[in-house]
Amino acid sequence: MCKGLAALPATCLKSAKDMKHRLGVLLQKSDSCDYSSSQGKKEKISPSQRVSQEEVKKWAESLENLIHHDRGLAAFRAFLKSEYSEENIDFWVSCEEYKKTKSPAKLSPKARKIYDEFISVQATKEVNLDSCTREKTSHNMLEPTLSCFDEAQRKIFTLMEKDSYRRFLKSPYYLDLVSPPGAGCGPESCQRTHAHSLDCNSNIISQCA
Repeated sequence: MCKGLAALPATCLKSAKDMKHRLGVLLQKSDSCDYSSSQGKKEKISPSQRVSQEEVKKWAESLENLIHHDRGLAAFRAFLKSEYSEENIDFWVSCEEYKKTKSPAKLSPKARKIYDEFISVQATKEVNLDSCTREKTSHNMLEPTLSCFDEAQRKIFTLMEKDSYRRFLKSPYYLDLVSPPGAGCGPESCQRTHAHSLDCNSNIISQCA
């Protein structure tokens, strides 16, 4: 031991050793968390990769094809979330689930929940509806039926179809699925894939799985 350390009290040396041990444990935990995070992302890649190219290309034929496929719906919702407009697809999905209600006694509470969440003035996830459709839907709440949200749902579907769906097809959220890395990789496509690999792929995978 060097003379400088020998001159220190035993309690100081013990404290220094304890601190060194704690730092070592913290570094190990940090490495473990990084590894777990990377493993989690890799695990989320596999479901998207299992979608056939034929199926993915059908998503570009119509919005209906896209959102009636579980993976397509997840990818589209991830895209909408990146644009802070996921309330549109959430409303559409809620309406689809509502129309499957079999018990008449459950119609009113379910309808009220959807109305309060997406349509009312104080809705937490208010969708963009014209005043006429909003008023008609509000009137339907007096005696809810399985079709009470049909018009509002159609309006939101049309809105997504003409707007966000077209942007989705041009975004990495779709393009990285329809043209996976290595498929016909020319100089330009390779550069595009490399440019997006760090900042796009992780977002797509983590949100779509």
